[in-house]
Amino acid sequence: MQPVLGVTLERGPVRLVPLGLPHEAGLAAAAADGALWKLRVTSVPEPGATRAYIETALRMQAEGTRQAFAVLDAASGEPIGCTSYHDILPAVERLEIGYTWYARRHQRTAVNTSAKWLLLTHAFETLGAQLVGWRTDNENLASQRAIERLGARKDGVLRHHALRRDGTVRDTVMYSLTAGEWPEVKARLEHQLARPR
Repeated sequence: MQPVLGVTLERGPVRLVPLGLPHEAGLAAAAADGALWKLRVTSVPEPGATRAYIETALRMQAEGTRQAFAVLDAASGEPIGCTSYHDILPAVERLEIGYTWYARRHQRTAVNTSAKWLLLTHAFETLGAQLVGWRTDNENLASQRAIERLGARKDGVLRHHALRRDGTVRDTVMYSLTAGEWPEVKARLEHQLARPR
Protein backbone atom coordinates (compact mmCIF):
# COMPACT_ATOMS: atom_id res chain seq x y z
CA MET A 1 0.00 0.00 0.00
CA GLN A 2 1.23 3.49 -0.84
CA PRO A 3 1.91 5.97 1.99
CA VAL A 4 -1.22 7.82 3.13
CA LEU A 5 -0.41 11.47 2.57
CA GLY A 6 -2.45 14.65 2.69
CA VAL A 7 -4.11 15.24 -0.66
CA THR A 8 -7.03 17.30 -1.91
CA LEU A 9 -9.99 15.31 -3.26
CA GLU A 10 -13.04 16.88 -4.89
CA ARG A 11 -16.34 15.71 -6.33
CA GLY A 12 -19.73 17.35 -6.58
CA PRO A 13 -20.63 19.36 -3.49
CA VAL A 14 -17.48 18.61 -1.46
CA ARG A 15 -13.76 19.18 -1.37
CA LEU A 16 -11.63 17.24 1.11
CA VAL A 17 -8.43 19.01 2.15
CA PRO A 18 -5.84 18.08 4.78
CA LEU A 19 -7.10 19.27 8.16
CA GLY A 20 -5.17 22.12 9.74
CA LEU A 21 -5.43 24.86 12.32
CA PRO A 22 -6.80 27.37 9.76
CA HIS A 23 -10.03 25.29 9.76
CA GLU A 24 -10.62 25.86 13.49
CA ALA A 25 -13.27 28.61 13.31
CA GLY A 26 -15.13 27.00 10.43
CA LEU A 27 -15.27 23.60 12.11
CA ALA A 28 -16.41 25.16 15.38
CA ALA A 29 -19.28 26.80 13.48
CA ALA A 30 -20.11 23.52 11.70
CA ALA A 31 -20.22 21.65 15.03
CA ALA A 32 -22.52 24.35 16.44
CA ASP A 33 -25.02 23.65 13.64
CA GLY A 34 -27.03 21.11 15.58
CA ALA A 35 -24.92 21.23 18.78
CA LEU A 36 -23.38 17.98 17.57
CA TRP A 37 -21.05 17.58 20.57
CA LYS A 38 -24.12 16.80 22.70
CA LEU A 39 -24.53 13.45 20.92
CA ARG A 40 -22.83 10.93 23.18
CA VAL A 41 -22.04 8.62 20.24
CA THR A 42 -19.90 11.05 18.21
CA SER A 43 -16.43 12.58 18.42
CA VAL A 44 -17.47 16.13 17.49
CA PRO A 45 -15.47 18.81 19.35
CA GLU A 46 -17.24 20.75 22.07
CA PRO A 47 -17.24 24.57 22.05
CA GLY A 48 -13.74 25.80 22.78
CA ALA A 49 -12.19 22.39 22.04
CA THR A 50 -11.84 22.56 18.25
CA ARG A 51 -8.14 23.54 18.36
CA ALA A 52 -7.36 20.57 20.64
CA TYR A 53 -9.39 18.32 18.31
CA ILE A 54 -7.30 19.44 15.32
CA GLU A 55 -4.03 19.19 17.27
CA THR A 56 -4.87 15.60 18.26
CA ALA A 57 -5.55 14.73 14.62
CA LEU A 58 -2.24 16.30 13.57
CA ARG A 59 -0.36 14.39 16.30
CA MET A 60 -1.93 11.12 15.09
CA GLN A 61 -0.95 12.08 11.54
CA ALA A 62 2.67 12.59 12.65
CA GLU A 63 2.54 9.12 14.24
CA GLY A 64 1.31 7.66 10.93
CA THR A 65 -2.02 6.40 12.25
CA ARG A 66 -4.41 9.03 10.88
CA GLN A 67 -4.89 11.41 7.96
CA ALA A 68 -7.64 13.89 8.75
CA PHE A 69 -9.53 15.98 6.21
CA ALA A 70 -11.63 19.09 6.57
CA VAL A 71 -14.75 18.63 4.46
CA LEU A 72 -15.44 21.87 2.63
CA ASP A 73 -18.48 23.04 0.69
CA ALA A 74 -17.02 23.00 -2.83
CA ALA A 75 -18.85 26.18 -3.87
CA SER A 76 -18.13 28.40 -0.86
CA GLY A 77 -15.01 26.80 0.62
CA GLU A 78 -16.74 26.81 4.01
CA PRO A 79 -15.81 23.94 6.38
CA ILE A 80 -18.88 21.76 6.91
CA GLY A 81 -17.38 18.79 8.73
CA CYS A 82 -14.50 16.42 9.12
CA THR A 83 -13.50 12.88 8.11
CA SER A 84 -10.35 10.77 8.34
CA TYR A 85 -8.41 7.74 7.33
CA HIS A 86 -7.29 6.10 10.57
CA ASP A 87 -5.88 2.89 11.99
CA ILE A 88 -3.64 2.80 8.93
CA LEU A 89 -1.85 -0.56 8.66
CA PRO A 90 0.40 -0.54 5.57
CA ALA A 91 1.77 -4.05 6.23
CA VAL A 92 -1.68 -5.58 5.73
CA GLU A 93 -2.89 -2.94 3.25
CA ARG A 94 -5.76 -1.86 5.50
CA LEU A 95 -7.12 1.42 6.77
CA GLU A 96 -10.37 2.66 8.25
CA ILE A 97 -12.59 5.65 7.56
CA GLY A 98 -14.00 7.46 10.55
CA TYR A 99 -14.04 10.53 12.77
CA THR A 100 -16.74 11.63 10.32
CA TRP A 101 -19.28 14.31 11.12
CA TYR A 102 -21.09 17.06 9.25
CA ALA A 103 -23.02 20.20 10.20
CA ARG A 104 -26.67 19.29 10.64
CA ARG A 105 -27.79 21.19 7.51
CA HIS A 106 -25.51 18.96 5.39
CA GLN A 107 -26.65 15.65 6.84
CA ARG A 108 -28.79 13.39 4.64
CA THR A 109 -27.57 15.19 1.51
CA ALA A 110 -25.10 14.14 -1.19
CA VAL A 111 -22.22 15.29 1.05
CA ASN A 112 -21.56 11.99 2.83
CA THR A 113 -21.94 9.81 -0.27
CA SER A 114 -19.64 12.12 -2.24
CA ALA A 115 -17.01 12.21 0.51
CA LYS A 116 -17.07 8.43 0.90
CA TRP A 117 -16.81 7.95 -2.88
CA LEU A 118 -13.70 10.15 -2.82
CA LEU A 119 -12.11 8.38 0.14
CA LEU A 120 -12.88 4.89 -1.14
CA THR A 121 -11.72 5.62 -4.67
CA HIS A 122 -8.46 7.07 -3.36
CA ALA A 123 -7.96 4.20 -0.89
CA PHE A 124 -8.52 1.38 -3.36
CA GLU A 125 -7.39 2.90 -6.67
CA THR A 126 -4.46 5.11 -5.62
CA LEU A 127 -3.22 3.83 -2.27
CA GLY A 128 -3.75 0.16 -3.10
CA ALA A 129 -5.68 -0.72 0.07
CA GLN A 130 -7.06 -4.25 0.12
CA LEU A 131 -9.60 -3.50 2.84
CA VAL A 132 -11.31 -0.39 4.16
CA GLY A 133 -13.02 -0.62 7.54
CA TRP A 134 -15.44 1.41 9.64
CA ARG A 135 -16.34 1.26 13.30
CA THR A 136 -19.22 2.90 15.11
CA ASP A 137 -20.96 2.96 18.46
CA ASN A 138 -23.58 0.25 18.83
CA GLU A 139 -26.08 2.97 19.79
CA ASN A 140 -25.30 5.12 16.72
CA LEU A 141 -27.98 3.63 14.49
CA ALA A 142 -27.82 6.52 12.00
CA SER A 143 -24.11 5.86 11.42
CA GLN A 144 -24.73 2.12 11.03
CA ARG A 145 -27.42 2.77 8.41
CA ALA A 146 -25.15 5.19 6.54
CA ILE A 147 -22.27 2.68 6.49
CA GLU A 148 -24.59 -0.09 5.32
CA ARG A 149 -25.99 2.18 2.55
CA LEU A 150 -22.44 2.50 1.26
CA GLY A 151 -22.34 -1.26 0.73
CA ALA A 152 -20.00 -2.22 3.58
CA ARG A 153 -20.46 -5.58 5.28
CA LYS A 154 -20.99 -5.93 9.00
CA ASP A 155 -18.10 -7.93 10.45
CA GLY A 156 -19.33 -8.13 14.02
CA VAL A 157 -19.41 -6.38 17.37
CA LEU A 158 -16.53 -5.80 19.78
CA ARG A 159 -18.20 -5.86 23.16
CA HIS A 160 -17.19 -3.51 25.97
CA HIS A 161 -14.67 -1.94 23.61
CA ALA A 162 -14.22 1.81 24.03
CA LEU A 163 -15.01 4.76 26.27
CA ARG A 164 -17.57 7.33 25.24
CA ARG A 165 -17.01 10.98 26.10
CA ASP A 166 -19.44 10.63 29.05
CA GLY A 167 -17.33 7.82 30.58
CA THR A 168 -19.66 4.95 29.70
CA VAL A 169 -18.27 1.98 27.78
CA ARG A 170 -19.61 1.21 24.34
CA ASP A 171 -19.82 -1.85 22.17
CA THR A 172 -18.27 -1.16 18.73
CA VAL A 173 -19.88 -2.35 15.50
CA MET A 174 -17.26 -3.18 12.84
CA TYR A 175 -17.78 -3.01 9.06
CA SER A 176 -15.51 -3.54 6.07
CA LEU A 177 -15.27 -3.46 2.30
CA THR A 178 -12.65 -5.38 0.29
CA ALA A 179 -10.89 -4.33 -2.91
CA GLY A 180 -12.75 -7.12 -4.72
CA GLU A 181 -16.11 -5.73 -3.62
CA TRP A 182 -15.22 -2.15 -4.53
CA PRO A 183 -16.14 -2.13 -8.26
CA GLU A 184 -19.75 -3.11 -7.56
CA VAL A 185 -20.02 -0.72 -4.63
CA LYS A 186 -18.47 2.09 -6.70
CA ALA A 187 -21.05 1.57 -9.47
CA ARG A 188 -23.88 1.69 -6.91
CA LEU A 189 -22.53 4.88 -5.31
CA GLU A 190 -22.17 6.53 -8.69
CA HIS A 191 -25.77 5.60 -9.49
CA GLN A 192 -26.89 7.15 -6.18
CA LEU A 193 -24.93 10.33 -6.86
CA ALA A 194 -26.37 10.63 -10.39
CA ARG A 195 -29.99 10.48 -9.18
CA PRO A 196 -31.81 13.78 -8.77
CA ARG A 197 -32.36 14.63 -5.11
